[in-house]
Amino acid sequence: MTSFAITLAPYAANPDTSFGRSHQEPESPTRNAFQRDRDRIIHSTAFRRLEYKTQVFVNHEGDLFRTRLTHSLEVAQLARGIARTLNLHEDLTEAIALAHDLGHTPFGHAGQDALNACMKDYGGFEHNLQSLRVVDKLEQRYAEFDGLNCTFELREGILKHCSVKNAKQLGDVGLRFINKTNPSLEAQITNFADEIAYNNHDIDDGLRSGLITIEQLQSVDLFASQLDLVKTKYPKLEQKRLIHETIRRMINVLVVDLCTQTSKNIDQLKPNNINDIREAPYLAGFSTDMATKNLNLKQFLRKNLYQHYKVNRMSAKAERIIRELFTVFFADVGLMPYEFQAAAKADKARAVADYIAGMTDRFAIREHKRLFAVEEYF
Repeated sequence: MTSFAITLAPYAANPDTSFGRSHQEPESPTRNAFQRDRDRIIHSTAFRRLEYKTQVFVNHEGDLFRTRLTHSLEVAQLARGIARTLNLHEDLTEAIALAHDLGHTPFGHAGQDALNACMKDYGGFEHNLQSLRVVDKLEQRYAEFDGLNCTFELREGILKHCSVKNAKQLGDVGLRFINKTNPSLEAQITNFADEIAYNNHDIDDGLRSGLITIEQLQSVDLFASQLDLVKTKYPKLEQKRLIHETIRRMINVLVVDLCTQTSKNIDQLKPNNINDIREAPYLAGFSTDMATKNLNLKQFLRKNLYQHYKVNRMSAKAERIIRELFTVFFADVGLMPYEFQAAAKADKARAVADYIAGMTDRFAIREHKRLFAVEEYF
């Protein structure tokens, strides 16, 4: 019988030596600090809203397409398995994965780009920073503090990118962008799990939608090689199963390569603790060959799916909705709910951005109709 007992690596994040929370709290008698972070993420309002936020296809376009919620769950599943293989802390890895998209706008990257353009003169908008803002401030659940009061390790794991200018405003969690150090390995592998999940599942959604075809994908080595293996083994397999078998094998070869190469990088460095990880070059990564194949896959998806004219049409409508909502709320904050009106007294633009970023796809569409489609309400 195979044993799955895990011994935490000495360089893994450890809740017993966590940098802690911004507000002191008694420790839980039944959960470690990272489990508690994960549970707070799952019970948050922002996490529930991910069910109705776009991954690539707007939520109402089909019940079987990925949403931000299903994507986050898939990232958590991949990241936790990778963490287990590398003897890293699974609970922290899972928490980072579940939290990484909490700040995403409605309508996916089109919504983010539109809101960032609206906020150009007011500090900009970036969904990683917004995810941190959600867990640090915007969730209103606890009597003694705003936000979810998560550990430093969860908070640093949320931030993939951050300008030095913004980092200077974030205190301890922003220092690594100033000092040019790296986050925990748990955060690093979650970044790769995110990429593996969305690339491969966007293939599935793209094929399901008919925007890309198997024939087109055969120009992508990572897809074509696994497709050939499946066809050889199962020559009469129906297309639905053929696609699933191919994609799951793609995910597997990427995950195995990531674990193998990251282990080699760790063995070469021989870190003794998490501080060695933070001071080292980025250790998580693919082999050179797999990195090239993964890049080719990303380039294919960008050209053939994300820039498909039907996706562009959706993006154009989404950008218009976001832009017009921002304009009308910025002109009259009295059109927003009372809590955002109060926040607007301190920073009007950021309060408007917080309100819009928290919307689901369908809520943003309804708000736009309420404000602009006069005939529907009179």
